[in-house]
Order: sequence, then structure tokens, then C-alpha cells
Amino acid sequence: MTAPAGVLGGAPAGTRTPTRGTQAQGSALVRDRWRMSIEARALVILTAALLSFGLATLYSASAYFAVSKDLPSWYYLWKQLTGVLVGIVGFAVLAKLDAEHFRDWAWWIMGGCILALAITVTPGMPRAIAPVIGGSRRFLLGGSIQPSEFAKLGLVVWTAMLIVKKGGEDGLRRLSKGLLPFLIILGVLCVLVALQPDLSVAFFFVLVMGAMLFSAGARIGHFVLLGLLAIPVAWSEINRLEYVMRRLTGFASGAAESTAAVNHQLQQSLIAVGSGGFWGVGFGQGRQQFGFLPLPYNDFIGGNIGEEWGFLGMAGLILAYTAWCWLGFRIAKLARTPFQQLVAIGLTVTMVITAFLHLGVVIGLLPTTGLTLPFISYGRSNIVLSCLMTGILVNIGSTKERVVGDAATDPLTAGR
Repeated sequence: MTAPAGVLGGAPAGTRTPTRGTQAQGSALVRDRWRMSIEARALVILTAALLSFGLATLYSASAYFAVSKDLPSWYYLWKQLTGVLVGIVGFAVLAKLDAEHFRDWAWWIMGGCILALAITVTPGMPRAIAPVIGGSRRFLLGGSIQPSEFAKLGLVVWTAMLIVKKGGEDGLRRLSKGLLPFLIILGVLCVLVALQPDLSVAFFFVLVMGAMLFSAGARIGHFVLLGLLAIPVAWSEINRLEYVMRRLTGFASGAAESTAAVNHQLQQSLIAVGSGGFWGVGFGQGRQQFGFLPLPYNDFIGGNIGEEWGFLGMAGLILAYTAWCWLGFRIAKLARTPFQQLVAIGLTVTMVITAFLHLGVVIGLLPTTGLTLPFISYGRSNIVLSCLMTGILVNIGSTKERVVGDAATDPLTAGR
């Protein structure tokens, strides 16, 4: 199989055929193991650092809110820890599971994502299944699962599968038979999340799929045409949803309406970041978290980081996400197959867009989106998704090899 012409790099030749388990070869034991590349190892270390920093930051940002609700100060931290534990288990499984399997499961994964999203917006659904939280229906099972988060992973896997199935660039040159199937599924996902309503995630889906199609060689003219056609639809939806229009007008008005409720979140975030100065006020010493900055442990946790860790901390965080994304693209070049290469690109783009849109909002460069900060913001779906994405990338950045003899039974050799 040859890589799509537009995809970054090419899949290395000489890929080993995966085998399973421990077998006997003659009189010697034979065992298969994954050997991580330097990039994959670095990604694991960086992810662990982000998770650790995220837990500490979350405790600082959420303790006041927990106490104000007569809950223990560590309440949100404990709930986040359960998500981290689930995420670590998922990471460990996916890091050892050949990522090529996702190509066979792509339709099932996408079908499950669409079904879960449909349940959240189905009228008459019991609150125990699809509760209304903050005026929207984005969660399942009492708020413990957010399907749109996992739909991000489903979109990446499904898009990569269909690009490879169509033969890469050659199959994407025609609008009707090339891009139309992608647009149908994208439209279904966007409609479902818009009904929740959550236009930020709908916009996110468009960006991720567009980036993957562009990397695979889709024609730029098609993107321009579709973008022009989408403008009136998007504008109509923005006008229909009053909260979206308020966010956009509040962002455009800037300081002129700094006291208006419509602009309150953005202004308080800017105050938090500005208060931090260069060095920050110190861990746990931030003032905006005491009821001034809305959602300092979730949508605006970046503002809390800016206040407590200052410009230096924000710069370090940006550098960490930049390094994560660079490693992701490096792993894409190491991919064993075109499908895995596209998945690596899609997952990396997902991380790029999510992290930098969040940080762009908290420093006033973008209107409020509601996107969380990967590995750091409160939310078990967010944290589990981030760990799953990392696990898949680690597997793509690893090679499978056969171990013969004593090493086949020695657990200490498994990671070498």
C-alpha cells in the first residue's frame, strides 16, 4: 500500500507482520513486544508532566468552589483522579494495541459516536440519561460522559480510514464522489452538536477534518467553495443561538463594555492573566478563583495559570504543547502505514487546535469557545480522551519485534 501523495512523509518500508502472544519456536520461547521510538518515549514523559501539573493546578483552581458548595476542598481533584486512572488504563491498552485495528473498527466507532450524540438531544430523554446542565444537553449518565469529546477521536479514525479507502489524493480530487461522503458524516456530527447546542465543537470538527483532507491532498478550490456555501448557514445558526451572538459581540466590543455581563468571562480572565505579571502571584495564591473568574477549573483554567504562574508559566505551557505537537508530527513520519500516518496527523491537529484555542481565549485573542485545556481542565471525558490519544500515538511511534530465548520470559525486557 502506498501513502497518499499529500500526506506528510511516507510510511516506512519493511513493516513487520504483527503476531500475538508467546510461542515456542523449536526449543526456545518466542515473544512479541513493542519497542518505543525516542519520540514516543518523550511523548510519554511530556504527557506525564502535563497530567501532574494539571492535577496540581486543578486543586488550586477548584478548592474554593468545592468548599463554597459544602464539599471537601479536594472534591474536584478526586473526581479528576478517577478520570486520570481510567485514562492511564486506556493509554496502556492502546499503546500495546496495533493501531491498524482501528481501520477495521472505524465505522463502528463512528456509529457509536453518532448514537451517543443523538441520545443527548432526543426529546423526552430522562434526566438520568441525558441531563440538562448549564442550559445544554451535552452529557450522558448524569454528566459523567461527554460524547462530543470522544466524537473527536471517532472523527479522526473514520476520516483516516475513508481517505485511505479512496486511494488518497487521487480519490479526493472529485467533489461529488471524493469529498461528498466526508461532508455527509461531518454534517451529521455538526447538526447533532449544534442541537445541544455547542457550535464551538461543530467548528472544531470542521477544522480537524479539513486539516486531514488538506494533508491528504484535497483540492484547495473545494475548500474555498464549501467555505463560501457554509457562511450563510453558519451565520443563520449564530443568529439563532443568542448566547453565541452575545459572545461574539462581547469580544468585538472589548473594553468598551468591560462591565457588561456578556463580556464578564473574558474581562475577568484578562484581569487574572494581567495580575500574574512575569513571575505570577504564586501557586494557590490567585485571587480570581474566589468567585471572580467563571469556571477557573474548566473553561478558563488557563487564566488561573496565568495569574499564579505569570508570563513565565504561560510561556512554559505553550512550549510544552508545542513540543507535544512536534512529537506528534514526528511520530506521523514514523508511521507504519498510510492509515496510521493520517491518524497521527489528525490526533496531533486535534491537540493543537484544542490547546491553542483555549489559550487564545484566556488572553483575549479569541472569543469564548468553551473548549477545555487538554490534560489540565476539569472533566473526566477530556482527560480520558487526551490519554487515549497519547496511547494511540505511542503505538504508532513504536515498532513490533520478536524476542527469542530468555528475554521472552523476562518482564524487565518488555520496554527495552
